[in-house]
This record gives sequence, C-alpha cells and structure tokens, in this order.
Amino acid sequence: MKKDQQPSREKGMTLDMQALHAAATDLDDGAVTPAFGPHRDAIVRLLNDALATELVCVLRYKRHHFTAHGMASPAIANEFMVHANEEAAHADQIAKRIVQLGGEPDFNPDTLVSRSHAKYDTALDLREMVRANLVAERIAVEAYRQMIALIGDKDPTTKRMFEGILADEEEHADEMKDLLER
Repeated sequence: MKKDQQPSREKGMTLDMQALHAAATDLDDGAVTPAFGPHRDAIVRLLNDALATELVCVLRYKRHHFTAHGMASPAIANEFMVHANEEAAHADQIAKRIVQLGGEPDFNPDTLVSRSHAKYDTALDLREMVRANLVAERIAVEAYRQMIALIGDKDPTTKRMFEGILADEEEHADEMKDLLER
C-alpha cells in the first residue's frame, strides 16, 4: 500500500491522505480546499453569470407585474410576482455560494444585462410579456443544463444547487407556456 493512501475494507477504495492533509491548511479559505484546483475561478465566473441572469429575470418579472393590464392581468400579474420572488431566491442562493467559494458576487447594475443569458423586456402587451418570460425561462433551462454539464464532478455542491434551480426554471417555463395557451 502506498504511503499516502488509507487502508479500506473494500479493495480499490482508498482516500488520498495527501489531499486530506492539504485540506488542513489555509483555513482562511473555509470550504474551499486545494482539491478545487484551477476550477474554482471558472465556477465563480459561471455563478456570477447565473447571478446576473437571475437578477435580470427578477427585474423583468417585476416590471411585467406592475405594468400588466387587461381582463386577465390580475392573475397573470400575480404569477409574475411569484416568479420574481423565486428568481430572487435563486439569486440569493447563487450569491451565497459565490461567497462560500471565496469569490465576490457581482451585483454591478452596469454589467447585469451584458452578463445575463436572458434579456430584459419592456413589452406592454400581456401576451408579449408572457412570451418574453417563456423565452427567458427556456434560455435559463438551457443555460443551467450546460452549466451542470460543465461543472460535472468538479463541484458537487454547486452542481446540486444548479440542478434544484433548473427544476424551478423548468416549472416556470411550463407555467408560462400554460398562460400563453389560454
């Protein structure tokens, strides 16, 4: 048995003792151990782009909530606010994860739209609002699918968080599709 491996009851199942010892250093890094290696900065960039997307979605949904008008608008406007609040919760989760990874969440309003995967929308027609939100949700679904694939096993915690957000975004897309079909 190698010096840097821990014995195990199952053949081939050993821990990397050198990595465990390295994890006991640089305590100021919190949960970020040396095993993150070069991936941490790239993951923080992905997270900051996701944060920008969620914040733009919050702003779009809130604008639609407050400017929706017409006979069907009260129920749809309420749905827009529910989605705005859920997108804000996603943004909070993402910002918290960025900090856990030793990064800084980028809330700079000057660059939000350019970093966002989804667009802001100024439609005044209720049907166009729903359509714009459906497009944005579909883009978010695809972006989260791609981010999950990119992260792979490099950061299981961020991957699980993105998987949870993806499930919400898929639900949002289905709800917008249902509203569009009414």
